[in-house]
Amino acid sequence: MAADVRNIFVLLLENRSLDHMLGFSGITGKDANTGAETQLNGLKGDEWNGHRGARYVVGRPFHEPIAVDPAHEFLDVLEQLCGTHAVYEPGNAYPPITLTGFVSNYAHSHTKGYGNAAGNFGQIMDGFTARQLPVLNALARNFAVCDGWHASLPGPTFPNRLFAMGASSNGLDHSPSTTELLTWEGTEGFAFPNGSIFDLLKKTFGEAAWRIYAGNRFPLVATLKGIKPIEDVRLMDELSDDLNNGPYPYRLTWIEPDYGDMVFGTFRGGTSQHPMDNVAGGERLIKEVYEAIRRSPLWESSLLIVTWDEHGGFYDHVPPGEAVAPGDTMPGSRYNQYGFTFTRLGVRVPAVVVSPCIPAGTIDHRPYEHSAIPKTVEEVFKLSPLTQRDKDAHSVKSLLKLTDPRKDTPDSLPAYIPCGRSAEVPVAGGESVDAGNLPLFLHIAMRHELALSDPAKRLAVLSRAQSVKTRAQAAQYLAEIGDRVNAAKAS
Repeated sequence: MAADVRNIFVLLLENRSLDHMLGFSGITGKDANTGAETQLNGLKGDEWNGHRGARYVVGRPFHEPIAVDPAHEFLDVLEQLCGTHAVYEPGNAYPPITLTGFVSNYAHSHTKGYGNAAGNFGQIMDGFTARQLPVLNALARNFAVCDGWHASLPGPTFPNRLFAMGASSNGLDHSPSTTELLTWEGTEGFAFPNGSIFDLLKKTFGEAAWRIYAGNRFPLVATLKGIKPIEDVRLMDELSDDLNNGPYPYRLTWIEPDYGDMVFGTFRGGTSQHPMDNVAGGERLIKEVYEAIRRSPLWESSLLIVTWDEHGGFYDHVPPGEAVAPGDTMPGSRYNQYGFTFTRLGVRVPAVVVSPCIPAGTIDHRPYEHSAIPKTVEEVFKLSPLTQRDKDAHSVKSLLKLTDPRKDTPDSLPAYIPCGRSAEVPVAGGESVDAGNLPLFLHIAMRHELALSDPAKRLAVLSRAQSVKTRAQAAQYLAEIGDRVNAAKAS
């Protein structure tokens, strides 16, 4: 039996498919289930999509920056998976999957309302080489890479992140607007019918249940009810010191990247690996997280999961399978814009599982999705499932096959390549703030301001948050609240 796990770390990055990141990696190793020689289920090189009579074949290397932000809302993923004319009937089964609409959607998004004017439609099919991603490839080759890990639903960032936190999205199948967030959640934060994994851990283990680290003051986990956005969030530069100085009893450590430019949607200057930014920042973050854990006293009892919330519009050649509905909501609930039943998974994403009790070169072909995260926490710490989805999910604990921790794990990972460029996009201060994840960041800022303000000024805080209507106003608001939080934490 493998050594006991006492500390689970989760790093959830942004918007990349497995084929896009590792499809050309050529990783080989041993099957996690059978022990036989195997290789990662990547690209052969002849996969393609057609658009307006042209054939777009997968290619390498991927050239950053990408021309425009690939769309990945519910209707966009529907086209990517099922083709240009696919229709989803609310409450019904997902249409047959053909994987034929990635290029057509990139050429003209259903929900973003723009086309790829540069005409570089085939870029959505391209993948990185192993040389371009030295950190990720080193981690995958030294531990376990899962090539059957899918997003939890065929949709955008936030509902997929919710599945990683609670094995459910409470019916949410789209990116919520500012108005929707205020109408649904008020100021308390997003709630799951059965609670989140953070709620379950705190109920069982008290204040030493979990910790959150983030690249900036606005991690998406701070949208959850029960998470105090100021007191409960520590910055990434504190992680290494915290792991090495004094006791660290926290069962789950949740790590979010720096989202960079959150206001204008470029995510430039961050570490999330969002497509409009570059991969270098995320490579650096993966390296920092791994080396902080590896060089700490916790290493031999730790388990690290690194994955991406959804595919971000990039091509992947493996059709998503069926899924068990969480069972905590019904189609047509208040969050359920498209009547999605949650019985179909999203596109594959990369996932690497790290522990000194995992044999090097492990390749796991078994099916996973983001509910594997709460499932693993529950299995390790003997907790009950939150929903039918995590009850049915696979745990990654079975990958820890070694009784004694390995002594040959790398002390450090290769240097990342700091040469990627970010996308250059026009900055338009008057654009609506109801786009992408910006409503979520504004909601977090509002919760920050409420925590910093006299309760008697609650209505004034809410009124101010609701008055933010343009990107320029959002930039000013987020900068001011970030400064106030920094000052409060420093005092």
